[in-house]
Amino acid sequence: MESKVGFKTVGIGASVRTTLVSALSEGRTVIGMANAIQQLREDPQQFVFCFMAPSEHDSGSHMQEVLLEAFCFEHDIYIIKVDSAEKLSRLVQSNELAWCALVEKPQRKESRSENILIDHCELYWDEPAKPVIKLPEK
Repeated sequence: MESKVGFKTVGIGASVRTTLVSALSEGRTVIGMANAIQQLREDPQQFVFCFMAPSEHDSGSHMQEVLLEAFCFEHDIYIIKVDSAEKLSRLVQSNELAWCALVEKPQRKESRSENILIDHCELYWDEPAKPVIKLPEK
């Protein structure tokens, strides 16, 4: 997949994995839709990324997903759609299926993988449909 300006999304999945694993080890993740909504209500400015996997597609889940995306967009939180809740759950070491995960802004400068994701998100910021990132199998 390639954007209009030639930015390739190949390898973005590895940057997602690196960012999630690093954020998890630093205690900067919020996992699950209910937890994400609660934390965003309290302080949305502390978050940089919202990773979202395809939901069950029932009307309630779809409505939460749409509202979460709108809220993140309004508060300048980068939305990164990923291909699998199972893979996302594994990366964030969740025993339950994780449909979304928030990552707080780092205390220090962003890592290289976070900067790659920020550049990727900036390219697609105004696009109505965000590209879906294929997460690594392992």
